[in-house]
Amino acid sequence: MHPRAVIFVGNFFFAIFSGLSFFVLIPFLTSLMPGAYAGLVVAAGGLIAVILFPFMPSLVARYGAQQMALIFALTEMIALFALAAAPGAIAGALLVIVAVAIQPFIYYELDLLLEATIDTPSSMGRMRTIFLTAWNFGALAAPLLLGVLLDDGNDYNRVFIAAAASLVPFVVLFAARSLPKGAPPRLSHMRDTLICMAHDRDLAAVTFAHFLLYLFYIWAALYIPVYLHTSLDISWSDLGWMFSVMLIPYALLEYPAGWVADQVLGDKELMFAGFIISGGALASLAFITSASPLALVLLILVASRIGAALIESMTEGHFFRRVSQNDINSMSVFRGIWPLANVIGPIIGSSILLFGSFSMLFALTGAFTLLAGAATTLLIRDFR
Repeated sequence: MHPRAVIFVGNFFFAIFSGLSFFVLIPFLTSLMPGAYAGLVVAAGGLIAVILFPFMPSLVARYGAQQMALIFALTEMIALFALAAAPGAIAGALLVIVAVAIQPFIYYELDLLLEATIDTPSSMGRMRTIFLTAWNFGALAAPLLLGVLLDDGNDYNRVFIAAAASLVPFVVLFAARSLPKGAPPRLSHMRDTLICMAHDRDLAAVTFAHFLLYLFYIWAALYIPVYLHTSLDISWSDLGWMFSVMLIPYALLEYPAGWVADQVLGDKELMFAGFIISGGALASLAFITSASPLALVLLILVASRIGAALIESMTEGHFFRRVSQNDINSMSVFRGIWPLANVIGPIIGSSILLFGSFSMLFALTGAFTLLAGAATTLLIRDFR
């Protein structure tokens, strides 16, 4: 199998694992503790990842991205199997922290491995959107599997077992095939990298836009499932197919969007539209009630992911046009967005829920995504 195909297939199985586990984290934690505090457990996992992320470039330089990806995947499998053993509140919270902390590290290693296989900048947009599309097909399958596993119940240990099992093909692929390492990384102090990025308006803007996207992902993935299931009494069997349909825009839009950005428009216009659509859709969930038809809920969910698909393909493509595989410190900052969002997003969500409702949560976070995203996009310097 071609090295790039190994990475694409590995990303597919990684997406199944990630989708299965993340959708049920808050519902699982709320079975152990009050819902407003469940988000803080996720935030703790993100905080650990933020603390450890600056060490990633040195670890990659010493051991290689492929070896680190295998180590992280095996550790994640152990944590998930332990969660499936129905631990108590303290052990369950600690295992969730480990599971949340490791996920961004795996994706970071996949980024480095993919970069090592791309020879020409002109193919960057297409290769990265194929990479994202592989993820999206895995993410599309995860909710369907989730609906089958849970049906009308809440047996979350089945989900954790299935998530761990989905990493088995990932481990086998990456253990069996040697992948290109790329040029030796040139390390610099992380502080110098941050200063350099801060003085580059375009690079800072696209990095912040990516951060806003991940905040949206945290708020949507953590709080929409628990709201629809526990507050609106929608069964997991219905949520499974609804979430799968919701994710179709990623599979259908990201590669064409990457082509359009490469050949026609550039990144800025599509990114702007994405923030308007996703932020508006998230805010509109504030007006959904138990009397709302499922078709309306589904329409809003799909619209939110149409916007997010546009943002993701544009921020990914724009950033990786600006940096090379050798600049792994800049890449670690960009990928450090995920754990940073894992810290800030749940803290904001828990703070709103302590004093307000889910309706307030969606209204505030949706409005912020729309306004901050649109303003940030205006700072992007399009390459066309």
